[in-house]
Amino acid sequence: MPLFKRSPFTLAEPPKDLESSDMVYQVRYTKEYFQHYLEYLNRVNLYRQRVWTCKSTGKGNLTYEEALVSEQQAIEKVQELPNELLAPVLRTIQFSMLSLRDLADAIVKKLKNPIFVGAELYGRKNGGLSPCRVLKAMEDSADETRYEIGWLDRNRKLRERAILNAEDLVWKKTPFSRNFFKSFIRESTCRSIPWMLHENLVHRHGISTNPPEELQGKYSFKDGKLVIIKRKRKNKSRESEEQFNEENGASKRMKIESEKPNEDLIKYPIDDLLVQPGPDDPVFTDRPSPSREFNVPMDCVGNLLMVWDFCSLFGRLLHLSPFSMEDFENAICHKESNLVLSMEIHSALLLFLMKDNGEYSSAVQKRKRKPKISLVTWTEYLCDFLELINIPELCSNITTIKRGHYGLLDANAKLGILQELVNEALQTDLFREKLDQHIEQRQVLGASQRGEALEEARKKRAEKEQLKSEHDVNGLVNGHGLESSRSNLHVSINHNHRKENGDITEKKNGVISSSRQSSPSDDSGSKPLEILLKKTDKKQDNDAEMPAESEDSSGKEAIKQLRVDKKDTGERKSKEQRREYYEREMEKRIIRTNSLGKDRDYNRYWWFKHDGRIFVESSDAKQWGYYSSREELDALMGSLNRKGERERALHKQLEKFHNKMSMELQKRSKDLAHRMEAEEAVLRRSTRVRAPPRENPANAFLRYVNKWKED
Repeated sequence: MPLFKRSPFTLAEPPKDLESSDMVYQVRYTKEYFQHYLEYLNRVNLYRQRVWTCKSTGKGNLTYEEALVSEQQAIEKVQELPNELLAPVLRTIQFSMLSLRDLADAIVKKLKNPIFVGAELYGRKNGGLSPCRVLKAMEDSADETRYEIGWLDRNRKLRERAILNAEDLVWKKTPFSRNFFKSFIRESTCRSIPWMLHENLVHRHGISTNPPEELQGKYSFKDGKLVIIKRKRKNKSRESEEQFNEENGASKRMKIESEKPNEDLIKYPIDDLLVQPGPDDPVFTDRPSPSREFNVPMDCVGNLLMVWDFCSLFGRLLHLSPFSMEDFENAICHKESNLVLSMEIHSALLLFLMKDNGEYSSAVQKRKRKPKISLVTWTEYLCDFLELINIPELCSNITTIKRGHYGLLDANAKLGILQELVNEALQTDLFREKLDQHIEQRQVLGASQRGEALEEARKKRAEKEQLKSEHDVNGLVNGHGLESSRSNLHVSINHNHRKENGDITEKKNGVISSSRQSSPSDDSGSKPLEILLKKTDKKQDNDAEMPAESEDSSGKEAIKQLRVDKKDTGERKSKEQRREYYEREMEKRIIRTNSLGKDRDYNRYWWFKHDGRIFVESSDAKQWGYYSSREELDALMGSLNRKGERERALHKQLEKFHNKMSMELQKRSKDLAHRMEAEEAVLRRSTRVRAPPRENPANAFLRYVNKWKED
């Protein structure tokens, strides 16, 4: 049975209380069955992941079914080992202490050039080697084994017989490789190091179950299982110490377990279906019901979106100018045969197939069709295509199309034809070359974007190091200034005006100085201090006399700061512009449209840039809906529980594209409001000045013109 992440995996048990009339879902290759579809879907998705390992060969990174097939092939190959070699190989495996690789090498070395009945090898004949098959082993009286062989022709059939010695039989290639015996060992054992064979093999081939002498003191059998014998320590002090440690550890464990909360902490995110409401959950909004107003049948919406998205993404390649999805939907439902939009879509796809020089191009050349498709002849080219693909469901519409009644086909048939055209276009060499170009260009853009990001990070590191070095230098300078200011403060405090009545305080130029009655001994040092104070007062007076100069310097500094701010703003703007440029270029070279993600119930969400709506696809792909307003988008995001894996990923994608989606949804709402006003204006006109139907905004698809059409 395949291993799940290299560990044994248990299959699901059958549901209980199951009646014979109940419908179930069964997994084909495991025969498991489930009552609920989501359980079945989860199990099938698990089996499709590449986390399985073949138990026989050890191959990893497989799906469950691939691992199962690998095991079956290995079992079939292992059974090719002849009976003459089976017993010796099993005896070598039993109770071996070698690793799997070394044990397989030992068996290969032991069975080097084995000769057994049925072996096809080469025998010496007329000085050369000829293919032969061993038919019988014969023992002589001299204990020498001779073999009866049959010479083989080119068709591996027996021609004649002969008797040869063992020395005359040669293997050109080793019959059994190391990988063969590794698979054989895995299949035939139930335990590794020491390796133990399965009981049925032991009884069938008479293999001993008694461990060898070197293992008898280490292992013993108990209830049919090999058990390790643990030796008791002779030192009683160690035993008592271990007993004390065990008791102490047990008490600590009991204390820790008592301190643990009753409920185990859950590490989020987990599977969405396992998430339970919690007290710390935010207030979730009610998820809005998606609108299901489509003109085409519900089972056609998927094909409708696929064809429209392909034409929108690769319109330049097809030479087909863009059109809205509403116009495409209305064109599919329209009953007029020679509709310009329908003709242009079919013509663009058919011309693309003709350029590829494939089967369709050859078929058109055989019928001597013109290389240009017109509004009159496009159905002929379409019928040629339907005859080429030869799908019965679509070929049944050829007669109706040839009669000129393409518009009378139902939506399923029209979208089925377009789907086949898109599938054929996807397989052409032209399209693959274009995809390769897009992939290379995206890689170049990504590399240049990463290079700019690395260069920007390098500049930031350099600026940071420069600022750090300047800060260190300023710190040293300011340190000296601080010492000088402290000395000045000390001078100002010690300086006093001699007064007769004790200590006084005086405030001068914002500095509080203390004065004390002088003594004769202080006169000697008073003159230098007075000179220093005079200089300080003079400097302060000069500072007070020149306010204009300080104002000019502060103005210059302000202008300099404005220039720096302007430069920073320009740099930020240029960074944003570069980022937007890369996003635009990546969107131009888009390869395919991926879904935004899934919700709790596996409903898939899609956002198409050219439409603006958020489409919702049910888990079984049978139901479709859409959100068309910003309020619905916000309500959807507020209803997602980020404790679940799927809804967490979906919320992350919605948050990433929220601004773009909001802009597109608002734009769509405004366009819809203008369209409704225009329709009402048309209806309000009198019958005498009524506008023709083509001016109605609802009939915009009738006025389509392909601006990118080739001349």
